[in-house]
Amino acid sequence: MNARDIMTHPVQTVREDCTLEIAARTMLEHNIGCLLVTDAKGELAGIVTESDFAAKEKSVPFTMYRFPQVFGEWLPKDGVEKIYAAARSRCVGEFMSREVECLDVDDNLETVIGKMQRTGFHRLPVVAGRVPVGIIARYDLLRLMVAGDGAPAVGNQIGA
Repeated sequence: MNARDIMTHPVQTVREDCTLEIAARTMLEHNIGCLLVTDAKGELAGIVTESDFAAKEKSVPFTMYRFPQVFGEWLPKDGVEKIYAAARSRCVGEFMSREVECLDVDDNLETVIGKMQRTGFHRLPVVAGRVPVGIIARYDLLRLMVAGDGAPAVGNQIGA
């Protein structure tokens, strides 16, 4: 079994010059937790995830203090709405992760699981060359548990 056999495809992408608002809207419309980001040539440039829209603790230089930031702005006691409003028109390319661990369409299942385990990433893009063709998330590994048993997955049944 290879990455192409278990990946979710087609994959949702946005260009690095699109706005964060468009990215957020796309993620909500498709009920997904990340988007692969492409450059003008359609090649993988990065990834943006739902965690990029939430506050993260950042160190204050030359101190031991850590304070929350969102979109590169320190969070004030009030006025967080202004930060989100201003960020709507900023480009995805400013906030995406550029260091992306990828899978090739021909990588075997052991490679897929090994990369997820080694990197701690929940989602790995699948590429053909540098062009994104799919994505593998932990959810896709869940589907392997019920694949081929002939029975559809049924909700609300415990121990069945």
